[in-house]
Amino acid sequence: MSLYGMMRTGVSGMQGQASKLSTVADNIANSATTGYKKLGVEFSTLVVNSLPNSHNSGGIITNVRQHISQQGVMQFTNSGLDLAIDGGGFFVVKDDNGSSFMTRAGSFVPDEEGRLVNSAGYYLAGYSYANGDPAVTANSLDGTEIVRLDNTEMTATPSQFGNFRVNFPADEPASAAPLPSTNVAAAEFTHKSSVLAYDNLGGSQLLDVYMTKTAANTWEVAVFDQAQAAPGTNFPYGAGPLATQTVTFDGTTGQPNGATTIAVPVPDGQTLTFDMAGSTQLSADFTAYDISVDGNAPSSVEELNISADGTVYAQYENETLRPLFRVPLATVMSPDRLTSLSGNIFVANEDSGDVRLGFPGEDDLGGIVSGALESSNVDIAEELTKMIEGQRNYTANSKVFQTGSELMDVLLTLKR
Repeated sequence: MSLYGMMRTGVSGMQGQASKLSTVADNIANSATTGYKKLGVEFSTLVVNSLPNSHNSGGIITNVRQHISQQGVMQFTNSGLDLAIDGGGFFVVKDDNGSSFMTRAGSFVPDEEGRLVNSAGYYLAGYSYANGDPAVTANSLDGTEIVRLDNTEMTATPSQFGNFRVNFPADEPASAAPLPSTNVAAAEFTHKSSVLAYDNLGGSQLLDVYMTKTAANTWEVAVFDQAQAAPGTNFPYGAGPLATQTVTFDGTTGQPNGATTIAVPVPDGQTLTFDMAGSTQLSADFTAYDISVDGNAPSSVEELNISADGTVYAQYENETLRPLFRVPLATVMSPDRLTSLSGNIFVANEDSGDVRLGFPGEDDLGGIVSGALESSNVDIAEELTKMIEGQRNYTANSKVFQTGSELMDVLLTLKR
């Protein structure tokens, strides 16, 4: 082995250990950085061609790799806008120029324009519900937009859909009196329920629903505007029924075998479609399984909720929820080979593969956890151990270089 090769090997080893110590320093400095992924150094041999029965010193090749796919520990917080990913995937974020990036740092807060921005100044991106249920752009980050929130907006939503699922008692006798749909004083009914709906301006509209057995396995359902009811009695109303529907059941199974929807024009509102598909006629008491109506009274946003599937909801003072955005997650074939940029963000390259988007929970993508942050995946004890190991290896390699230098001095002295 030549003395020059020996000294070159020592220098190469010193450089490699210096890289290792440098990554250790970065890891320790970012041990408290949300979503930070630790750096690691991998060494491989550098062999110089040599003649038989001889050896030429080579050295080492240093490769720095970031452990991006290794998840950090989840730390729970008091803010519902702090987001963590439980599993694979990255949040899509944008800068002020609209360029898209990926990150695991989910410490978001609203800025003065209502945009959700993290501590590095990048804005959370998603798909808006403004044009209906959003669809993901599978192969590009550019189809997303910055999530914007307006906590001062007051909205009212008219009722359009409702569930009306009850059990009609099979043992009830058929009524011989005038039916509620006749709207006469002598009208009688078997059962009655009242339902609250909302008109176009968010006003409350009470609807009286009368259910009357007219024959075996046959019921009449009549809906009236309660505001038209006569004081102190049920009938007659000031106006006829808003809607009437005959519902029939299979006498063997107790399941509906005919029409199961009722279209009710809400006063000063929209047409409310009642779905009775889940109703039954069994030998049991009258039971309301599910009576619910959508819409809401005028209300302002009280807080924001973000579900595990990435849907950003505005929760109003009356406890109703309205979806605003849906947050996708991005992934690549080889996350550990992504290019890391300042601000704890990543971009795809030839080694990592192309970006693929999907909603949380789909394929190999994780779920979103609201009220939590993913901490750094740095283990301080492990980094300190690597620091000691790197320091000793650096000293050993410097000793190799020093020895080679001393031998070179001896060789030069022999020539004299």
